[in-house]
Amino acid sequence: MFKVSRNGENRIDVDFAGKLDSADMQMALNQLIEHSEGIRHGRILYRVSEFEFPTLGAIAIELSRLPELFRFVRQFDRIAVVADKEWLRKASEIEGALIPGLTIKAFDPTEKAAAETWLLE
Repeated sequence: MFKVSRNGENRIDVDFAGKLDSADMQMALNQLIEHSEGIRHGRILYRVSEFEFPTLGAIAIELSRLPELFRFVRQFDRIAVVADKEWLRKASEIEGALIPGLTIKAFDPTEKAAAETWLLE
């Protein structure tokens, strides 16, 4: 399951659970791009549960759209990742350290209110 929704002028919320195949990845990336249109200095609340690694086909779709994804990421300043797996939270923060101009902070599901507050700062 992958669902993207616009939450105000400069924020999108993403809910993800399970595993993505190539068709799911194509749809997910389309949703991200569509819902982020016109956003500048945006915020994302990314809620991840029951994460499973995507299929090789899904990874190929993502890699084929990297230039578009780099443009997408530059629209955002902060991403709060709420995930139930600690390794996923750590990986998210490492990714944020590698992308100039983007801060990614990870939260345990019990800290959802703190994630919301952090996005508003």
